[in-house]
Amino acid sequence: MLTPYPAAPFPDRPTAIVTGSASERGIGRATAHRLAREGWAVAVVDLDQAATDKVAAEIAAEHGVPALGIGLDVRDQQQVTAAVERIVAELPQLVGLVNNAGVSSPVPFLEVTPEEWDRVVDINLRGTFLMSQAAARVMAANRLGRIVNISSTSAERGGAVYSLAAYAASKAGVIGLAKTLARELGPYGITANTVSPGSIDTDIMGGRLTDERKEAMLRDLPVGRVGTVDDVANVIAFLLGRDAGYLTGVTYDVNGGSHIA
Repeated sequence: MLTPYPAAPFPDRPTAIVTGSASERGIGRATAHRLAREGWAVAVVDLDQAATDKVAAEIAAEHGVPALGIGLDVRDQQQVTAAVERIVAELPQLVGLVNNAGVSSPVPFLEVTPEEWDRVVDINLRGTFLMSQAAARVMAANRLGRIVNISSTSAERGGAVYSLAAYAASKAGVIGLAKTLARELGPYGITANTVSPGSIDTDIMGGRLTDERKEAMLRDLPVGRVGTVDDVANVIAFLLGRDAGYLTGVTYDVNGGSHIA
């Protein structure tokens, strides 16, 4: 067992990797902008290189911080390793990782094929594992790190409106992984937590949410509104920050009170 040491000092200009951050109305992009406003350098990671370059340029111009776009498939270990090496070489000290990249799956359990299962689990869970391992090796050497996994209320409630068995299982897995990372990596000055959003107004949700369904949801939400990407980004930014060093292994539900409705 590694002897715990105090975490290293938080740098004035830390770097965060945010996966799945090129979508125009997604949680990842909102998080990248929120972190940049707070002075973080940001590595924008998503499948499409041109899209990540565009978002990175937008962030650098708007917030005056270093930003780097990297196109990769989070399922590919070689791509992940090369990306982290590039981030370390070109940006300030790597401190934060947001595992946001993921896909949904509305397929009912009795209809899920092994191919669909593998697709969802590989992106949502394997990708989180590979990104976390590559980044954590750097963080461990620096004795400082913050990892935030993005799960979903589907993981805690057994599916939802548009994401069923494969998605719920994969997102439950990232909660378990974060708790394990919190336990194993704590002695290296690394925290690991999970943010579990409920119904958030993103492109994915907007394309499937009818007015009738939205009205029914609002009746059940104590806060009386659907969540925004900024609601989620605010919590992620806090968990990555210098004031969150005593929080690890916890899951933050950002759902407007849906669990108690």
